[in-house]
Amino acid sequence: MSDPTRPLQVGLVGYGLAGSVFHAPLIASTPGLRLRSVVTSDPERRSQLAREHPDARAVGSVDELLADPAELGLVVVASPNRSHVPVARAALEAGLPVVVDKPLSATAAEARDLAALAADRGLLLTVFQNRRWDGDFRTVKQLIADGALGTVHRFESRFERWRPALKGGWRESSDPVEAGGLLYDLGSHLVDQALDLFGPVETVYAETDARRAGAAVDDDAFVALTHVSGVRSHLWMSAVAGQFGPRLRVLGDRGAYTVYGLDPQEAALRSGQRPGPGWGATPESDWGLLGTPEDARRHPSLPGDYPAFYAAVAAALRGGAPAPVTADEAVAALTVLEAARRSAAEGRAVSLAPAEGTVAA
Repeated sequence: MSDPTRPLQVGLVGYGLAGSVFHAPLIASTPGLRLRSVVTSDPERRSQLAREHPDARAVGSVDELLADPAELGLVVVASPNRSHVPVARAALEAGLPVVVDKPLSATAAEARDLAALAADRGLLLTVFQNRRWDGDFRTVKQLIADGALGTVHRFESRFERWRPALKGGWRESSDPVEAGGLLYDLGSHLVDQALDLFGPVETVYAETDARRAGAAVDDDAFVALTHVSGVRSHLWMSAVAGQFGPRLRVLGDRGAYTVYGLDPQEAALRSGQRPGPGWGATPESDWGLLGTPEDARRHPSLPGDYPAFYAAVAAALRGGAPAPVTADEAVAALTVLEAARRSAAEGRAVSLAPAEGTVAA
């Protein structure tokens, strides 16, 4: 990592949806990073890797990846949730900085332990919260910073899908180690965005349901957060939404901002597109509305910028820049998610101690 002319060699663990669609393309397109090795034993995924990233080599296990840590400058964990903690721990103990796909772990306690290990070793530990770089979220953040909405009192955010049939797999498993269900899947993004905008939370209320026949984990959920600042965040996630609500609606004392639809970057990556000129641009027809009933107008959306995450990782490793997402922020989000799960189970609002709801500055 001391030679600024040599790209940082990246080892990627997992080449399923997260690894192949998000991490590998973004790593490969980031100046200063090189996708060197990918852990996958699946023959089809190995063939896919050879087609998509012919300069990267497939390895069969994490042990093989970490056999010579000096060959690597970064490990990215994009494997199923149950493996996040053991793989990240192994990489940190081998002296390597780590990126982990969200959620960092199944529990806040595990996340605290990993954060402590990384701090003790002086290593980067960050979480891939790519939705912070959605165009709609970047636009909301700028509008709030510019005072265009005045004092915000409510933040509404949704990730809704229409997937009435179960797909199976670990994401729909009830085993606690899998951290399955939408609360920990889409909810990880929604809670992270709310904390990023409005800071610590003092109370959490949640409703979770398994709506689809045979569902073992939540596929429809609502979470209400009361931030220390007084802002209330209302968050929805669903696999059974036959029609979708606004992606984001932010209400302030000077006006509001409402936007529908999804940031285009995920669809672009899934279709094989790669970052370049015009990346992340939202068509004018999909821009949100800013203002009040008397003067609402289309407001230009900032372009989405998923590449900024790995650019920030490279800057942190090369020059000591801040992590794009801190381990403490991941702990805070998991603390809120745990409180949401407890709230839904007990049918009551859950209060967080100040330290529990805090996001590090």
